Amino acid sequence: MAIWTLAVGAVGAALVAIFLANMDVLLPKPQQASLTYLQDTELREIGGDEKLLKAKTLWEESGAVVMAVRRPG
Repeated sequence: MAIWTLAVGAVGAALVAIFLANMDVLLPKPQQASLTYLQDTELREIGGDEKLLKAKTLWEESGAVVMAVRRPG
């Protein structure tokens, strides 16, 4: 009887682990960036001379919208 209890416990623990690994229940919800934060972001031109410009000037001049996401890790 003890072997069955151990087996059922192991299967139950495995199912709970699979469920929690695939759900974002414990993760914090992401915050949305405000427009003032986005327009003050410095963009770096890659290649050639690496000049910096504010994102606000980019979409004022050409209407371009740029989104770059950096994932931690």
